[in-house]
Amino acid sequence: MAHWSRRSLIAGLGSLVAVPAGLKTASAAQTAWSFSFDGLDGKPFRLADWQGHPVLIVNTASQCGFVGQFAGLQQIYTRFEARGLKMLAVPSNDFGGQEPGGKAEILARAEGEYHVTFPIAAKASVKGPEAHPFYQWAASRKPAETPRWNFHKYLIGRNGDLVASFSNMTEPTDSRVIGALVSELGES
Repeated sequence: MAHWSRRSLIAGLGSLVAVPAGLKTASAAQTAWSFSFDGLDGKPFRLADWQGHPVLIVNTASQCGFVGQFAGLQQIYTRFEARGLKMLAVPSNDFGGQEPGGKAEILARAEGEYHVTFPIAAKASVKGPEAHPFYQWAASRKPAETPRWNFHKYLIGRNGDLVASFSNMTEPTDSRVIGALVSELGES
């Protein structure tokens, strides 16, 4: 009769549990490259297409008091894009209902008023159990640094790891953000 330790029994039972195809589960080895967003234009943004580049992902809202941060985001995008920085705005209506409009309203504010040239995703939830899988993953990596309002910034390193998080109170041009970007870009 075989002797089963508790550990081997649990491991054996765990191998019998099947994960449905297409279901993403967080794992220690998972990186940001595992996720994609629907684009505001209907085309998907696969973060894997940006593998090897630092990526700044920001949840945005057109009617937020912090909407002026679009100008700072565009400033750093213009400064660092040629050096490899990728950036994605993720409109969200999670905080104060400050992104109630559709594509036209989002683009009018971001591109029309702030002349944003970086990609904009379709609206997505960024908090709680309904959060986009990327935001669930980021919350598992930095649970004390989740979005608490619009214009929270996550910096993904070249290797796909979450390397920094900046609250809505931190301007995009703040020295801490610039320093983290320069570090990831390998610049002096």
